[in-house]
Amino acid sequence: MNTLPPEYKNLPALSIRQPWAWMILNAGKDIENRTWITKFRGKFLIHASKATNELEWSFAKRYEKTARIKIPEYRSDDYKLGGIVGVADLVDCVTQSDSVWFEPCFRGVGFVLANVKPLQFIPCKGALKFFIPKIL
Repeated sequence: MNTLPPEYKNLPALSIRQPWAWMILNAGKDIENRTWITKFRGKFLIHASKATNELEWSFAKRYEKTARIKIPEYRSDDYKLGGIVGVADLVDCVTQSDSVWFEPCFRGVGFVLANVKPLQFIPCKGALKFFIPKIL
């Protein structure tokens, strides 16, 4: 069974829908757009949500040119769903940014990410906002 490395145990996690979690890990997405502000700063686990839909994929495809990356097709095996896929540092929470990934009219708040690192997939349930994952 997959387990978290000891240094990542008890870290909070944030559920991120695909393909956005994949883009954080593979395309340099340095902002996670949200509708809420957080005071949290520090290392957190990236949880790939189980929920996904084709509309998000078509929206994400518009980043292929600016990010200079080919986004795998909808429901590709390249995307993991329903588990921990990586770790990152949340270094700031902003309402303005020059990052191509910032969507002020879409969400309004950007979590600025750094030190992103993929992890071996570990299945677990997600939750809203930051949560401590229940990993056996």
